[in-house]
Amino acid sequence: MTVTDAATPDLFPDAFPPQDFPRYRWTTPPATLPPRAWTTETTHRDGQQGGLPLTTETGLRLYDLMGEFTAGTGALRQAEFFVYRPADRAMLQGALERWQGGHNPVEPTTWIRASRRDADLVAGLGVRETGMLASASDYHTFHKFTPGGRAQAARTYLDAVHAVLDAGLRPRLHLEDATRAPREFILPFVAQVQRLAAAYPDTQAPRFRICDTMGVGLPLENVEWPRSVPGMVRELIGAGVPGELLEFHPHNDTHLIVANCLAAVMAGCAAINGTLLGQGERSGNAPLEGVLLHLTGMGLVDRPNYPALNALAELYGTLGQGVPAKYPLYGRDAHRTRAGIHADGLNKFWPMYAPFDVPGLLGRPLEVSLTKDSGVAGLLFLIRQHTGQELPKNHPGLQALHASLNAEFDAGRQTAVDWEELAARVQSLLT
Repeated sequence: MTVTDAATPDLFPDAFPPQDFPRYRWTTPPATLPPRAWTTETTHRDGQQGGLPLTTETGLRLYDLMGEFTAGTGALRQAEFFVYRPADRAMLQGALERWQGGHNPVEPTTWIRASRRDADLVAGLGVRETGMLASASDYHTFHKFTPGGRAQAARTYLDAVHAVLDAGLRPRLHLEDATRAPREFILPFVAQVQRLAAAYPDTQAPRFRICDTMGVGLPLENVEWPRSVPGMVRELIGAGVPGELLEFHPHNDTHLIVANCLAAVMAGCAAINGTLLGQGERSGNAPLEGVLLHLTGMGLVDRPNYPALNALAELYGTLGQGVPAKYPLYGRDAHRTRAGIHADGLNKFWPMYAPFDVPGLLGRPLEVSLTKDSGVAGLLFLIRQHTGQELPKNHPGLQALHASLNAEFDAGRQTAVDWEELAARVQSLLT
């Protein structure tokens, strides 16, 4: 077998469309793939638990940006709020007014502990659904309750579910630590909740959130319960929970967060719960912008308004929670190259070193910072990008500038050179 020439390059346009995110081209589509998928937001709850300082004003600005991001796509459907502090209740009230007035498509919901006392807090607030913490693993049930154990935990949770149903709300059971929880608790408890709710209207049919609280779930089929995320999703669907009433809520402790989200969806779970830009406890919640990039590629959701998240990144910067420089998609350096060979590729054919149309889809530029390895190609890219001028590599002023930069690096400079530092020097060589 030999390599033969082609008349034109094969850039796999079905997989990498020029004006969209990469597409999934299935060899065999997963039989359990839901017809549509969506996400739900927990920044006002889990983001705050993770240290995000929200006032009522910033919390409502965050909620407004969620609405701008999802627009009319249905990609982000709900956002959950605490109800314990006055500032949280004020955020919830402002969000409800926006949603009920048709100004924001993201439905506000609440989060409570699964107790009758907490259930009384959300009755009459104006929400249609509330999340309820229902710790599922023996790590929790044996050590949170007195006397400890599974049966005591289940009785407490079911009593709260009854109160929520009586208040006319839909309960959403958060199966905390599910990926370390026994099958012998989760499946009977889910069945008990469903039996209890069967006497109420279909609009109150319970949802169940599978929580990979410690990030130990695995995106693999051939792993024993409870660590197989797709295995747990399949068992719950097989036990009578429709995929559209399931959510998956993971954390990123072991680096598998997006992979686990995709495994959950491919097994039939229709909703992923997380946070835009990955805010959350410890290593963070599922970064919904990354999950939705893939769900868009699967054809399960319409592409939301990604440029709107640039304002969210700026907001987090003002709160002392700025996006890390190398954070995917929205970090300062996420689309910045310092290698000369990459800069040369960007000059010749920019898709060579871009995963998709970054400026068009994200509203962020492809950037080059100059180091001792950037070469003349990096200078050429910056000059063309910021001035529109095309210079030949042998331009005397260009060569002189390149030589002076190399002299700085040879003298020991370790920091990269960005456009802001170069602008005046480039202007002088162009005049």
